[in-house]
Amino acid sequence: MLDKVFIPVIKTPLTQLAQPLIRRGITANQITLMGFAMGMLAALALAGGFFFLGLLGIVLNRVCDGLDGALARATNSSSDAGGYLDIVLDFIFYSAVVFGFAVANPEQNALAAAFLIWSFMGTGSSFLAFAVMAAKRNIEQLDYGKKSLYFLGGITEGTETIICFVLICLFPSQFVVFAVVFGGLCWITTGTRIYAAYKMLDNAVNAR
Repeated sequence: MLDKVFIPVIKTPLTQLAQPLIRRGITANQITLMGFAMGMLAALALAGGFFFLGLLGIVLNRVCDGLDGALARATNSSSDAGGYLDIVLDFIFYSAVVFGFAVANPEQNALAAAFLIWSFMGTGSSFLAFAVMAAKRNIEQLDYGKKSLYFLGGITEGTETIICFVLICLFPSQFVVFAVVFGGLCWITTGTRIYAAYKMLDNAVNAR
């Protein structure tokens, strides 16, 4: 929901931040892998109860996630392989953060963490399945600018997910509340995505 507003705002700063990296010969895929490493360290920190360090790792991961795309666009090096690597590692990162909170306090957090990861399966599968079919039917969703994959919106997109992660890092004792509320919103997103994607793909078939 907020990605349409947030992504254009950070586009210029990320492009500027990418310039010194380009001059040093750093590639977009290297940034992607560096960001993933920061995300895994964040999950480890969260599992150990070091929530501020976990938050720092999450922020660094998200900065790298924006930087790799900015760098790829600036060097005309965007590729299907790079887009694939980016999205797969993103989903692993999202679930790893939640898993870290489950490990930190399994008695209190485990059930809510399982519910949230289940919810991520809904949003992720509805998003990726549409991306495959949209590419096959040449359906373009370009509200987010040039992307390696086709996007369907929703009330729980990337920006909302990071806001949720920041909040649970700042208030870890409230993890269960945040996880249940955000998981519920994820299922609303999943439902609306399934409906919108089915109608769009069905219309594309009938229009031929």
